[in-house]
Amino acid sequence: MAELNLRSQQWFGKTGKDGFIYRAWMKNQGFPHHEFTGKPVIGICNTWSEVTPCNAHFRELAESVKRGVWEAGGFPLEFPVMSLGETVIKPTAMLFRNLASMDVEESIRGNPFDGIVLMCGCDKTTPSLVMGAASVDLPTIVLSGGPMLAGQYRGRKIGTSDIWRFAEEFKTGALSQEEFIFAEACMARSAGHCAVMGTASTMASMVESLGITLPNNASIPAADSRRKVMAHLTGNRIVEMVKEDLTMSKILTREAFENCIMTNAAIGGSTNFVIHLLAIAGRIGVDLNLEDFDRLSAHIPFIANVQPSGEHFFEDLYYAGGLPAVMKELEKFLHLDALMASGLSMGQVIENAQCYDREIIATVDAPFKPNTGLVVLKGNLAENGAVLKPSAASEHLMQHTGRAVVFEDIDDMKARIDSPDLDVDETCVLVLKYVGPRGYPGMPETGNMILPKKLLEKGIHDMVRISDGRMSGTGFGTVVLHISPEAAIGGTLALVQNGDQITLDVANRSLHLHVSDEELAVRKQAWIPPNLGYDRGYVKLYISHVEQAHEGADFDFLKGKSGAAKLRESH
Repeated sequence: MAELNLRSQQWFGKTGKDGFIYRAWMKNQGFPHHEFTGKPVIGICNTWSEVTPCNAHFRELAESVKRGVWEAGGFPLEFPVMSLGETVIKPTAMLFRNLASMDVEESIRGNPFDGIVLMCGCDKTTPSLVMGAASVDLPTIVLSGGPMLAGQYRGRKIGTSDIWRFAEEFKTGALSQEEFIFAEACMARSAGHCAVMGTASTMASMVESLGITLPNNASIPAADSRRKVMAHLTGNRIVEMVKEDLTMSKILTREAFENCIMTNAAIGGSTNFVIHLLAIAGRIGVDLNLEDFDRLSAHIPFIANVQPSGEHFFEDLYYAGGLPAVMKELEKFLHLDALMASGLSMGQVIENAQCYDREIIATVDAPFKPNTGLVVLKGNLAENGAVLKPSAASEHLMQHTGRAVVFEDIDDMKARIDSPDLDVDETCVLVLKYVGPRGYPGMPETGNMILPKKLLEKGIHDMVRISDGRMSGTGFGTVVLHISPEAAIGGTLALVQNGDQITLDVANRSLHLHVSDEELAVRKQAWIPPNLGYDRGYVKLYISHVEQAHEGADFDFLKGKSGAAKLRESH
């Protein structure tokens, strides 16, 4: 391997003082000298953290990766980066996605790595790691952590999507706090991320369908021994990728992104997929826009029967054949020559894939639902676009006109949503403002507002809901999200008033506010921009530089990649 032009030798191959400094302190960990003399150095980027429960098994999983790297003749070095625990961090993990991506980028560029294994699972750890690594563009492969096992509650399986159902029952008094606590222990009963097709499972599916993992990486349960085998094989493969100089940009082509969008539509993936894939495309330099998602998703039906759009759990998808079996059903749509991290083409990867359970994976000709997993809406209420997930929405609301019930911000919504005096019925459209990238800040998952208590008591379980925020991938309902431009920068959403009529027309991809241009101009003149109240630190940086949702909500100064060239010598 001495003939390899290894980046790490710019550190460990030096003679004299510089070589001494780079090697000597590393040797205090017990590494013998021959490890520094021409082996590919593999950085294992680990998002293990006790406040990221989805990734809490990563210390052990990393050891399997290391065994694979050693076996293949590489030199593994594990390093930590900022870990974003979706269920714990405040105000929202999305606020820190770009910060974590910067941590990843600079950690990779500044250290003696020839190839990278990204260990990620919880919602934002996957896109942030991929964004950061894409900006450096070394040979890179992703290892997902896998879903937790489905919960077991009172004789039935449960997952994160059931939280929304439990919450409705709790609000109406049908479920006690004691029962809620009992259900907590029943749901999260193993290591791993959410057991349904939430954002974490969607992100795992995203990186597999993009081609930057080994086949079947996405859905192996975290508790399954085959997840460790996948880790070991991933360690093997990254050493070979270094030898082949198989960098991210050679895999993340336009064709790979199109394959990914079509696969996401078929599995009913999270709407968060849009904002993260756009950000990754911006980093690697692929021209992708919101219209591409609608165009490529429109003809793809829902064929993966996984909650919240379906009935089953992400682990069930693995037992039924995994993502390769899903993509096999989409074969006539996909770019089969797209190169994948395995070194094979998409066509070769799925050539022998089989479905073992048609209750889990349907065919394109006989899908579970004809509705695709994603549509993009435009209109005077969303000039730059908004998104909706038809596979998780109510058919009777897909064409709907209703009276706006407006909440000026998240605090207003929490204060009034359950008031008996709230003037609302099931035909209304709930509107939530100022929860976009800048407005919150960080664009929280508040778009699928829990319905007013008095409507839940009537047996109403869905209404049209509109906001510039996001929705958890575990959520469901007829929810319009990511409205761009957002309210905080003066988008039309900021001008909506109680009583305005709004029409959602999914078939025609339209979201229209029935207010004249003249009246909107008058309202715009009277609009006062919000005082966001942050004058220092990272949040100030975020507000100053975050782009809008239709652009991926990345920082404007992080578009494109800076490459792997290290900065000046320090010695």
